[in-house]
Amino acid sequence: MRAAVLHEIGQDKLEVLDDVEAVGFGPGKVKIRVRATGLCHSDVSAMNGVLPQPAPFIPGHEGAGEILDVGDGVSGLKQGDRVLICWLPACGVCPACKRGQTELCLAGFMNAGTPNFKRPGGDVFGFAGTGTFTEEVVVDAGCAVPIPDDVPFEIAALIGCGVTTGLGAAINTADVQAGSSVAVIGCGGVGISAIQGARLKGAAQIVAVDPVASRREAALRFGATEAVAPDELADAKQRITAGEGFDYVFEVVGKSATARTAYETTRRGGTMCVVGAGAMDDFLQLNMFELFFDEKRILPSMYGGGDVLRSYERAIALWRAGRIDLESMITHRVPLAGINDALAQMRTGEALRTCIEI
Repeated sequence: MRAAVLHEIGQDKLEVLDDVEAVGFGPGKVKIRVRATGLCHSDVSAMNGVLPQPAPFIPGHEGAGEILDVGDGVSGLKQGDRVLICWLPACGVCPACKRGQTELCLAGFMNAGTPNFKRPGGDVFGFAGTGTFTEEVVVDAGCAVPIPDDVPFEIAALIGCGVTTGLGAAINTADVQAGSSVAVIGCGGVGISAIQGARLKGAAQIVAVDPVASRREAALRFGATEAVAPDELADAKQRITAGEGFDYVFEVVGKSATARTAYETTRRGGTMCVVGAGAMDDFLQLNMFELFFDEKRILPSMYGGGDVLRSYERAIALWRAGRIDLESMITHRVPLAGINDALAQMRTGEALRTCIEI
């Protein structure tokens, strides 16, 4: 089958090959025909080594499709079911799951070190234990979440990661209060979803911050009350909050520099929410006095900070009701053969979300 493969970490282009095979099917597994997958910045971060991932590997973790086959012992799923792919399924029995923090379950990460593809030249890994830039993928049954018939594959793919992460950061993790002031630093697909979440929660001011003009324009369409370039943020803080700082600031870039800006832009006693996935060797510096004196809450948000299955259901309900706009987030649609053009668009910041149609 066809798949887009990165041969070595640090390469900036994928090779679309037709000699890849999905492996590992058996008890407790399902095989999925991928129909649509989103291009998330985390895929690029894995390609360039910011996020740890063995190579060669097939990127992609935000996908949806149809079940081709079901292994022994799998219940509740059957051939032909329409599903989205959950890259971080909950096992239900670990301490994190028993505490109700299913987004912190590590069971899904255990599969990330096992190759789930092969080529004539050897094994190939799937990013985050999935690898959706391919025609077929074999995953644990818990990764296959049924979706209603009225949800298009491309919408389901978005819900599988970016939408759930951004909405959840605003709704679950930060719990934005009505009438509050919000700044969102980084307005790609996840940042746009955080903006929509803050709007749903009733924030009075939502300032979108991004260096790319097209993203700033898009943020206004999705609910931001103002959109500024990074060098204009200080002025917005002064104008909107009289210099005090915003009640909530979301860092959706994954870099210490923007995290430091987010901290400084948050008011004393306010909330800084870290959503971006950064590198292990990129350290945020804070001094002990400011931590104590400013009493700012620093809240990391992993996969939206809540039960992902419930978050999927909520996103679908909000989309059906017209409360969130998911169709407009998909600004580019390309076939698998056009993946490198899509990567180039992502690196320049011109795409909110690119849907790879397979």
